[in-house]
Amino acid sequence: MDILQEFTSYIHQIGYSKGSQYQIPNCIKEFLGQVTEPNIKKINQQDIIDFYQYLQTRPLKRRTGALSEAMIGHYVFSLKTFFNWLEQTGQIKYNPISNIRFKSPQGNPREPLSQEEIGQLFEAAQTSKETAILHLFYSCGLRRTEAENLNTSDIHFSKNLLFVREGKGAKRRAIPVNEKVKNELESYYTDERTKVGSLSRDTGKEACLPDRQAFMLNKTNRRMRGDSYNRGLKKIIERTEIDKETTLHHLRHSIATHLLENGLGIEFVRDFLGHSHLEATQIYAKVPHRLLKKL
Repeated sequence: MDILQEFTSYIHQIGYSKGSQYQIPNCIKEFLGQVTEPNIKKINQQDIIDFYQYLQTRPLKRRTGALSEAMIGHYVFSLKTFFNWLEQTGQIKYNPISNIRFKSPQGNPREPLSQEEIGQLFEAAQTSKETAILHLFYSCGLRRTEAENLNTSDIHFSKNLLFVREGKGAKRRAIPVNEKVKNELESYYTDERTKVGSLSRDTGKEACLPDRQAFMLNKTNRRMRGDSYNRGLKKIIERTEIDKETTLHHLRHSIATHLLENGLGIEFVRDFLGHSHLEATQIYAKVPHRLLKKL
């Protein structure tokens, strides 16, 4: 087993999230591919500094632009985790990253959409599937991974409840949905989901058998993943006049802010979002000025 495989196994064993189990080793793989001498015992501080400087101008792989400060921060965190592990396991005698000071990444606060802008998105949705996407991330405030993992059995239409079986930190929660949201999610499930991918228009070939568990399906009957959700939201945005950054996570931030604006208690919003602490909810949502004294 090579060093990267050992490190990946360690990341898995100590309980990092699935996303981190994938991202951290990938960051280290890229670092090892950049250093002149990949022998871990010969890597020095300058190698790390050179890689850090390279990250400042490294182009994105799938679209134009450079890495965000937050993403560079993920690389730094991965490097620290990697070299700390090497030191703790006795594979290096000196930790070359221990005395390097990195620039703290500036926060990139997500500006929530106004309630009017949310209305524009729903008006621009052309199918029950697009409407369902908006409801999952805005009306239900789901994280991306929570929407990916959502099963048909997790939505109890008769009780107006949506269950998140395993949210962040393995937390479970029940999300109440109003009659309108329930009806429009049920409309996707009964009218559109069963028709998805029955026949490929491009090839004329029969699609794969549908994933019976997943609530949201892509065009090939497989469980929808984050990229598919992102593409769906992008199509909706293109039909509106909204010109500010809008991602799936912006929708989650927006519902948190709007619930507070409409007078719901912050404790309810905390439970709705699946946060463990009120502090996270206060940072997460743009709390209206008039409510600050109540927090």
